[in-house]
Amino acid sequence: MTFLPVILWSDLLIWLLVLAAIVVGWLSTGNPLLRAAWRRVGRSRAGMASATVLVVFVAVGLLDSIHFRPRLESREGQAVAGQPSTAYAIEVLSLLDALLTPLRTRTEKTYSEPLATRAYAKEAIEVRDADGRIRQTRDYPRLKHGGAHLGADEGRRDADVGQRLLAALALGVVAWWAVAAMTAAGLARAHACSHRAAWRRIWRNECDFAWNAVLAAMAALLLLLLPVAMLAADYHVFGTDKVGQDVLYQILKSVRTALVIGLVTTLVMLPLSILLGVLAGYFRGWVDDVIQYLYTTLSSIPGVLLIAAAVLMMQVLIDTHPQWFETAAERADLRLLALCFILGVTSWTGLCRLLRGETLKLRELEYIQAAQAFGVSDLRIIARHILPNLMHIVIIALVMDFSSLVLAEAVLSYVGIGVDPTMISFGTMINNARMELAREPMVWWSLAAAFVFMFTLVLAANLLADAVRDAFDPRLAGAA
Repeated sequence: MTFLPVILWSDLLIWLLVLAAIVVGWLSTGNPLLRAAWRRVGRSRAGMASATVLVVFVAVGLLDSIHFRPRLESREGQAVAGQPSTAYAIEVLSLLDALLTPLRTRTEKTYSEPLATRAYAKEAIEVRDADGRIRQTRDYPRLKHGGAHLGADEGRRDADVGQRLLAALALGVVAWWAVAAMTAAGLARAHACSHRAAWRRIWRNECDFAWNAVLAAMAALLLLLLPVAMLAADYHVFGTDKVGQDVLYQILKSVRTALVIGLVTTLVMLPLSILLGVLAGYFRGWVDDVIQYLYTTLSSIPGVLLIAAAVLMMQVLIDTHPQWFETAAERADLRLLALCFILGVTSWTGLCRLLRGETLKLRELEYIQAAQAFGVSDLRIIARHILPNLMHIVIIALVMDFSSLVLAEAVLSYVGIGVDPTMISFGTMINNARMELAREPMVWWSLAAAFVFMFTLVLAANLLADAVRDAFDPRLAGAA
């Protein structure tokens, strides 16, 4: 076998969460109320445009969640009983790493600007004079990989970049037109109308699904991503960092870390928030007092200090038991999961307090009091009446918390208590770039790239959350 599969705990969790989301979506089709709510989400143009963007981020994260160790080349004299021994590399790679091999392996000596052909700082280099003699001078050395296909003709760079951009834009237009044509053909068959009528229904938003928003988002993605992909074949599109690693590669690797932080932490936080918040609001009395005391005490402790203490204790445990880990990736993965658990345990109080207050209002409504008078069990009342009226709050809080947790990871990594230093994330990128802002000239591209991609992820999640909240809010359902 040319590779050895490696299953990390975070890989299992992220794939299980995606599978759970698919199962929940399939089950919701059997419930008329849920089906109607999801239809309202599908009619939201902002929600569907943001969902299209999120699908791209999730796809990158899933590709980066399939890990393996490549097989090393066998050497002579390593045979046992006539069979060659099989050895695998210590480095754990992902399917995304395999697809991005050129970006991963083409490292430079140090910093270089986006689309540059020379390094960012002058060095002592050797040059050959016209008479053939070699002398030393201080100049910007040529990059080993960036623009190497140009050879000695560096002046062709601008023309080469322009040609690649035009070719990528033309390819993007053709690809988008093909997708749009297939979408219109499918709608024409579904509604038994002409292609012209199908196009009219799409652009006038007369369908049950916001196809115009999806196609517009796809057009924007194709016109942005295809030029980046075409330029990345021979250039460092977003430059390189201090050790010469491609910033675009770091950005794509950071997506998985952000998704794991957001999704797994939410998985830890959500059950605690819903269970304790509903119990406190519905039963009141001593149950409410105990839960209030619990989350008030936890909220009184500075969150950063609590997280820092827990992370440091976990790091001591990891350092004292190196035999637990075969590879550095497993070690970094355990710290990532520990950080998710710690963030989840310290982040449930806000949603719990919100659900408690909403449950206190709901239990006083007439139909719930009528159910209690008829002897309906408390568990059935909570499941049939309380929880459905809380789901819009849970969903919007879920997505908003996802956004805040992505930002929290960046802040924690910035102060040195986030993910493992060997793991690439938006926070580690910002932390590594912070000292370079004081350079003259300033190294700005790592910070700018991390900010743009993190901003896009968080904004898309927030817009989708707004659409889902409006669709699932029972008070707005009648007005929709």
